[in-house]
Amino acid sequence: MGTITLTGKSGTRYEFTIYPREQKFKEVGVLYVMAKKKNETTYTLIYIGETGDASTRPFNHHRKDCFDKHGADHVLIRTESGEKTRLDIETDLRNGYETVCNLQ
Repeated sequence: MGTITLTGKSGTRYEFTIYPREQKFKEVGVLYVMAKKKNETTYTLIYIGETGDASTRPFNHHRKDCFDKHGADHVLIRTESGEKTRLDIETDLRNGYETVCNLQ
């Protein structure tokens, strides 16, 4: 579907692959961003997360109702096998973007 680059608060740029929300994934570690497509090149970021198993998350997520409420229709995926790396990138991105479903 294409790629999109997100920039963390640190200024580091991370490339993600864009998929429709219904896409199924293998059991791999990923960073994922639930997003709503605004136009051909722009997405509203709704939630930033990470998981060691993309085959179950973000699809069985406790914030699914929030994703639905805000019209998430795409998921942005970046494969990262190391948990510490995923957590570091997730923190950098969360500090750089205000996402409605990450707010507690």
